[in-house]
Amino acid sequence: MKRLLVYCGAAAGNDPHYTAAAFGFGQAVARRGWGIIYGGHHAGMMGAVAQGCRKGGGLVTGILPDVLQGKEHPPDGIELLRVADMHARKTLMVDRCAAMVALPGGYGTLDELFEQLTWRVIGLHDKPVGMFDVVVDGVSYWGPLLAFLDHAARAGFVREAARQLPIVDDDAGRLLDRLGVDPA
Repeated sequence: MKRLLVYCGAAAGNDPHYTAAAFGFGQAVARRGWGIIYGGHHAGMMGAVAQGCRKGGGLVTGILPDVLQGKEHPPDGIELLRVADMHARKTLMVDRCAAMVALPGGYGTLDELFEQLTWRVIGLHDKPVGMFDVVVDGVSYWGPLLAFLDHAARAGFVREAARQLPIVDDDAGRLLDRLGVDPA
């Protein structure tokens, strides 16, 4: 089974539209016959995307490092892999996926997103990197970050080719199409 790596928050955010979007995204992945790999937590965006994929019949693999044992709790019904540390977690996640996508999240999500964009730029992988944009009351979650990336490109700190790497969409099906997540 092909797998999509999903980065997202352990928090739910302040609006229920975020977790509803994560749940729907997980279902969209499962409808294509794909599974997800994610951080292995039951709460917030992480829990919602995992639950959506599981309810849609998809395989969910959580990867939990020892440092988060007791802090993040895996849901029932997933394949759980334990690793020594965050570096091992990140490496295993990328090794097992065909593409990756970030949903709304905080520092950890941003760290993982930018690490994978950097790895792509320096040639450590050639996998597509996406961003699922959740729009709440007309406000794009990723819009301010994309504006910053445009600024960084104009200022000469991000090459234009690298600026074009993140594939961004607010429609799950369209984003999955653009990432190459075709029906299995």
